[in-house]
Amino acid sequence: MSDKIKVSCANCGKTNFYPRAVKGKRVVCGYCKTALPEPGRVLEPSPGQAYNLFQKSAIPVLADFYSPACAPCHVMHPVIENLASRRAGELMAIRINVDNHPEMAASFGIQGVPTIIIMRRGSEVARHSGAMDETNFSLWVASRV
Repeated sequence: MSDKIKVSCANCGKTNFYPRAVKGKRVVCGYCKTALPEPGRVLEPSPGQAYNLFQKSAIPVLADFYSPACAPCHVMHPVIENLASRRAGELMAIRINVDNHPEMAASFGIQGVPTIIIMRRGSEVARHSGAMDETNFSLWVASRV
């Protein structure tokens, strides 16, 4: 197992190597000096940060478009958190609240929640709407990342 893990900066989108030994401590981007997200955590970035990750991240970005009032969305949250933790360094997971950011939902053509989109370097790789159990979700992501 490597002593470093890949993570993309939410500010500039550049890929960095995050030392595993410093878990819980502040690590900054080698390019823009912004604090890096801890690998394996689900982020809730601003729209600008989300677009940076979508366009510039060398690591695929799994975006969970959700609403706080949506019961199936709440079912998916722990499923996505578990996947993000297991696949740290292989993908970045983010959540986008469609109630707070309707412009983002509209720009991606989101018509129902939860909708999961996998993006790689500005291109949509896959999309799924609705809840899934953890096994099927993991298999769906694995076949697309």
